[in-house]
Amino acid sequence: MTFVVTTPSFSGPVELLLQLISSHDVDILDVPLAPLVDAFVATMRDDAVNLDIDELSEFLLIGAVLLEMKSHRLLPGRDSGEIDEEFVGWEERDVLLARLLELRTYAALADAFVSLFERASRAYPRLRGVNDGFVVQPPDLLAGVTTAQLALAYLRGIEEKPVPVVRLHHVTVDAVTVAETVATLAQRLPTMGRFSFRQLTEALATRIEVIVHFLALLELCKLGHVTLGQGATFGEVQIEWLDSSSRLDFGGVDSYEG
Repeated sequence: MTFVVTTPSFSGPVELLLQLISSHDVDILDVPLAPLVDAFVATMRDDAVNLDIDELSEFLLIGAVLLEMKSHRLLPGRDSGEIDEEFVGWEERDVLLARLLELRTYAALADAFVSLFERASRAYPRLRGVNDGFVVQPPDLLAGVTTAQLALAYLRGIEEKPVPVVRLHHVTVDAVTVAETVATLAQRLPTMGRFSFRQLTEALATRIEVIVHFLALLELCKLGHVTLGQGATFGEVQIEWLDSSSRLDFGGVDSYEG
């Protein structure tokens, strides 16, 4: 069903009205929109007229376009202009832009071919092959090799290879246990009074012995037999044996070997 509208400047289908306004044959300012909407609403309320969803949506679309066009004309601004004028030439511009991109692609491809041709022009292929009298003779790889040498090489190849053995007789490992060091220090420290860790380890020769002595002191401190103190950061560690009447028990001491 085509909705027919009647205005002071036009009478006919609403689709034709939109077309005439777009082509500037009818001025949008001469078309009142409120009567159009009222007439359409009255038509919808008429029980004798059956409108489907397509016709309703089409009229709403046309009404929205007309309302937007008239609002642009009534409220001019810095960017004011006709709706169709804003979109004039868009299709032509897109076609020209696509042609420009296509031409630029062909131009870049032509430049690549020119570069390849210039590079190939600096190469000179060989025009003649090998002379007719030239004969390639590969060397005899078995020249001077006797059957005895072949047999000896075969025997060397099939003989059983010795198992590699890593010999460590030249490596000396000092076995130092924390438990043994704790027992030794328990006998020495009660007679030394107050002293520093540097004094305790100054006679030691290896780093592992110094580490084991430090671990032994920690074990004695944990058992409550010695006190450890340090007056300043990175200062000397002071050691002092405590008077203890209890029997020393080293059963829980770690038996770490350095």
